[in-house]
Amino acid sequence: EAAVAELAELLSSAAGQAAREGAAEAALALSGDAAGRRLLAGQPAALAALLELAAGPSPPAARHALGCLVNLSAEPAAREPLLAALPALLGLLPGGPACGVLANLCRERGAARRVLRGLREGGPGLEPLLQALGQPRPPSQLGPLLCNLSQLPEGRRGLLDRSRYGTAVPGAGRRPTAGVRAGLAALAVAAPDPRLSPEDHEWLLSEEVDILPFLLLPLAGPEEFPEDEMERLPVDLQYLPQDKQREEEPDIRKMLLEAIMLLTATKAGRHTVRGKGTYLILRELHRWEREPAVLAACEKLIQV
Repeated sequence: EAAVAELAELLSSAAGQAAREGAAEAALALSGDAAGRRLLAGQPAALAALLELAAGPSPPAARHALGCLVNLSAEPAAREPLLAALPALLGLLPGGPACGVLANLCRERGAARRVLRGLREGGPGLEPLLQALGQPRPPSQLGPLLCNLSQLPEGRRGLLDRSRYGTAVPGAGRRPTAGVRAGLAALAVAAPDPRLSPEDHEWLLSEEVDILPFLLLPLAGPEEFPEDEMERLPVDLQYLPQDKQREEEPDIRKMLLEAIMLLTATKAGRHTVRGKGTYLILRELHRWEREPAVLAACEKLIQV
């Protein structure tokens, strides 16, 4: 504890820049161990200094400090002190490490509500997160953060804000990065909330948003269809390249299937989902799939 207190002094602004960078690197190494995380969590001065370094002008020190904070946010003893420093963390968004810290902090509903309230009342709101999701290379930690926020009804309503949702979906439709795939899963599960009105479901399936092709594309493979079947598919799912690969994570494939299932909760939703060639994609997925849980979700949707 005495050594960690000394480390906290070296992290503080009273120390020189070189000393602070070295101390941040040492703190990062210490945070790789559960005992080290608990020691750091018991030093409010160290946490405050790490937050200051994370927003500071020195890239090496900021990188080490952010990495340390990500590790610390997974430690239960550090969550309350970090939640108390929420304004400083929100100022680091939409950077990937900051998303990682907040994703760890808001796994539980109570903490998620505090983070969402902070975003709305004193922070930038959801808009920068959704804009980041639409970038070619969004942070991989952004998807888990959105997913955790979506466990709240107010979080789902925020994701369904019609003035923002159109900007998020196109970004989610690009599949090359892990962040996009995680973000797509978060939005897919959050958006078709079964407690939403039928009008919300109809809007999601309408030409204005047209969410269905974005949910189906990761489930599609390189199969070729006869011309009459190809014409039944949305344009984005026609004539896919021979190297097209399905989503590699079984959990995400299952979530996408469950999201489509939620969109079939109404008669109009079932009509739209059936009319856009969904069965053709599901048929080929069922032939290819080997994971029992995903197969079960696929068969349930096919029955609908």
